[in-house]
Amino acid sequence: MAKLLHLSCSPRPDSESSAGARVFVDRFRQARPDWDVDVVNIWRERMPEFSGPIVEAKYARMKAQAFNDAQRDSFAEAERMALRFALADRVLISTPMWNFGIPYKLKQWFDIIVQPGLTFRFDRSQGYVPLLKDRPTLVILASGSDFATGMNRGRIDMATPYLREILRFVGISNVRFVPIGPTTGPQQPIEAARERAHQRLAAMAANF
Repeated sequence: MAKLLHLSCSPRPDSESSAGARVFVDRFRQARPDWDVDVVNIWRERMPEFSGPIVEAKYARMKAQAFNDAQRDSFAEAERMALRFALADRVLISTPMWNFGIPYKLKQWFDIIVQPGLTFRFDRSQGYVPLLKDRPTLVILASGSDFATGMNRGRIDMATPYLREILRFVGISNVRFVPIGPTTGPQQPIEAARERAHQRLAAMAANF
């Protein structure tokens, strides 16, 4: 069965990024009722801390050394998470912008799955080589400021370039972004931004 993987990255179910994701997923289910939607809530997902055995496993793998038992168990968690991602035919990431970047839990998720031999490899002649197949990927990014029209009050969006580059690094270049913002301030601009984003998401979901 074809699968849409949804990385849900807000701890608040009533957040703007979560609401935008519901609009998209509802329309996607209507358009593709035979698809499975696999939701990964990164606040509930079992993720190892990126320290100790899993770090040691990463460097052991890079040096082509055998794992000890603790390293093998830790790396198995990374393999589980990376495989779930690799098997998806489409990817949806819905996330807020925190302090100009991404939530630390989403960064932790990437730190765990971006591993040598899982999502990339190093070749002496080619350099870093991605191991995942490209697939349509959509990022819903909600922010307090309006980065879509430039009314960002001098703030810098570091979430978009990071997500674009880390996904490209593992092989995913077919990435589109739908910003939702502003999400703070006067109510009229918030509602207008939400409506624009929801209309765009509903339209995109029908052909995603």
